[in-house]
Amino acid sequence: MNPKVEIFSQGQELVTGQVIDTNAAWLSEQLIQMGFNVTRHTTVGDILDDLVNLLQEIANRADCCICTGGLGPTVDDLTAEAVAIAFDLPLEFDAVAYQQMADYFKSRGRSMPKSNRKQAMLPKGSIRLDNEWGTAPGFALKAGRCHFAFVPGVPYEMKQMFEQRITPAVLSQFSTRPWKLMTIKTLGMGESELQNCLEKLDFPESVQLGFRTGKDEIQTKLLFPPEFPEAQVQHFTSKVAKQLGESVFTIVDKNNHSEDIAAVIEQLLLGKQQTFSILETFSHGLMSAKCLPMATLIESLFIANVEMTCKKMGIEIQEDLETLSAKISRIYRNKTAVDYALVQMYSASKTDISNPKQSIRLYNAIANNKEAVTCVGRATGTLKRKQNQAALSGLDFLRRYLQKIN
Repeated sequence: MNPKVEIFSQGQELVTGQVIDTNAAWLSEQLIQMGFNVTRHTTVGDILDDLVNLLQEIANRADCCICTGGLGPTVDDLTAEAVAIAFDLPLEFDAVAYQQMADYFKSRGRSMPKSNRKQAMLPKGSIRLDNEWGTAPGFALKAGRCHFAFVPGVPYEMKQMFEQRITPAVLSQFSTRPWKLMTIKTLGMGESELQNCLEKLDFPESVQLGFRTGKDEIQTKLLFPPEFPEAQVQHFTSKVAKQLGESVFTIVDKNNHSEDIAAVIEQLLLGKQQTFSILETFSHGLMSAKCLPMATLIESLFIANVEMTCKKMGIEIQEDLETLSAKISRIYRNKTAVDYALVQMYSASKTDISNPKQSIRLYNAIANNKEAVTCVGRATGTLKRKQNQAALSGLDFLRRYLQKIN
């Protein structure tokens, strides 16, 4: 049986909803793939007695526990103190940790506040986990049956420390049989549509199917048990991806880590040493921002509306915005001397733009040296949601076009 692991998040900002605990979700995904059985997520605020009690409970029921947060220099950071009380391990000054923090501040031309000394106080007998990505060191120890690892709650620091410090240690301490996770990322279809597409497929009972909706994508997750043959993993994943069609922009596994639509576009263009430019209106620069720091994006331009765009391009306004967007894409491609120009126009009244119940119409166009192609779509919801949908619709149109011609 795979070892049981719990995730323990500490912080008043988490229990009050001021901050969403993305750390627990990310850690669960990593641990499951490593072969652990994640049994609980627990979040506790800045209450010392609650922290102490939970640590003692976990020590007697879990094989491993990853704890995030509460390692800062302020009075509400109580994790180290709670560990000291829970397991009768007095806090001791760690000179190496202190010097590392001092060097961190010095490298940034700042003086270290006195309050940071608190972060160098670690439970007696614990193993320091060096933090090269921030100030707070982590630490690890065993209490009861449980191997504990404590890391900062800052997501970037937490991820780096988990991968660089914790993963090698836990894999050496535990014998696991990793599950195999395949993540199929899509754009242009809702979660219910995806599920309807997959209803016709027969899923083996041992395979777990799940969906995760994010701001910039929807993920269809296939979790295969350790004994599932690799050839069958690939076959079944391909079968699911084929069923979902052109909405699939990447499949993520242990060998492919393309995180977003921009990374996929970058790979497609780099493969042929090609470049592109972006002219956007309604998305207000968000389309270009999603492409940072792509080497293939040569130029981007934001123009507030169709009238100003036509004036900038030196052409007359016309009512047929689909034809107009194609014409502008040809002009902009010539101006920027790239392989592809992506242009997006929109049609909406001022009230439609700010009204969550009204949609706006989007006109995307791509020009290369042979043709200009267009697509028409809609963006709905709040202003911010419409803006994000507009940016994604343009990038996804470019992705689909590149994959089609390649």
